[in-house]
Amino acid sequence: MATHHFQPTTYYSTIGSHPPALHIADGDTVVTPTLDAGGWDAHGERKATGGNPMSGPFYVEGAESGDTLAVHIDRLTCNRDWGWTYNQIAPNVLDPAYVREIPAGKLVRWAIDAAAGTVRLVDPPEGAGDRFTTAPDALRDLVLPIEPMIGCFGVAPAGGEAISTATSAHHGGNMDYRGFTEGVTVYLPVAVPGALFHLGDGHAIQGDGEIVGTGVETSFEMQFTVHVEKGRTIRWPRGENATEIFTTGNCRPLDQAVQHATTEMHRWLVAEYGMDAAAASTLMGQVVRYDLGNIFDPAYTMVCKMSKRWLSNT
Repeated sequence: MATHHFQPTTYYSTIGSHPPALHIADGDTVVTPTLDAGGWDAHGERKATGGNPMSGPFYVEGAESGDTLAVHIDRLTCNRDWGWTYNQIAPNVLDPAYVREIPAGKLVRWAIDAAAGTVRLVDPPEGAGDRFTTAPDALRDLVLPIEPMIGCFGVAPAGGEAISTATSAHHGGNMDYRGFTEGVTVYLPVAVPGALFHLGDGHAIQGDGEIVGTGVETSFEMQFTVHVEKGRTIRWPRGENATEIFTTGNCRPLDQAVQHATTEMHRWLVAEYGMDAAAASTLMGQVVRYDLGNIFDPAYTMVCKMSKRWLSNT
C-alpha cells in the first residue's frame, strides 16, 4: 500500500474511459488537489473550462467489470479562502407561477476561514465582473460552519460512454449529496478495467438538494483510499458511515430515483445481510429514511438510508 501525491495537469468534464492519469494498487491512498466547479484552482487561476472538471481518472489495478470499487473519503480540505454560489433558486423546485417573480441570478462570494471552520458572505473584489453581486444586507452577519463534501465523482461507465459531469447515473457523477463527506466509504459498480475513478467539485457547505445549483464552490485537497471488492456486483452507488448504510438512485423524475435507491437497499439486505425478501421489506417499511441529493441537474438523486443498529443482529 502506497500514498501518492498527485498533481493533475489535465481535467475532464465527462466521466468516461479517458487515458489514466495515474495507476494505483488495491489499498493505495491518493492525495490530490481539485478545481472548483468553474475550473478555478487554489490560487484563483482558471485551469479548466466546463462544469465540474474532474481530477483523474485513477486506474485501480485489478478492478474489472462486475467488481465493486470501495473508495474511502479520508480527508476533504478547502485549500482556498473564498468560494461562490448562485443566489437564485432553481425554477424546477418552485411553483411555476412563482418563477417569474424571482430575479435573474448572479454569483455571490463567500469568505472561507479554515482555521475557524466557517464561511460568511462578503462583497466581491474589484474587477470581479458583473456576474457577481454584493452580499445581501440581511445576511451580512450570517456565519455558517464548513461542512466539506464532494459533489461529483464516479467511475467510467461501460461501452466507452462518457457522461457529462453535469449529471449522474449508475456510475455516480454529479450527485451533490451532502452525506458524501469525510469518513464515508462509497461503493461504485466497476464497468471497465481499472474502474477509472474521477473526482472533484468540492463544496465547503451545501444544503439538501443543491437547490441554487451550487454549494459554496471552492477548490479542495482531497485524500482517498481505494479497495477492490472482487466479485461483489452492485447496480447503483452505495455508501456507509459510522452509523448508517445508504444507497443512491440517480434519475428523473424523482419517483424513479426513489425506486432505484429503494431497490438497491432491498437487494443489499437480501444479498449481504441474509434476509429474505419479506424480512427486508418489513424492516425497510419501518426504519428507512430518505435524503434528497441533487434536485437541480438533469438527473435527480435520492438516497435511501438505514441505521446500522437495525442490522446488528442480522
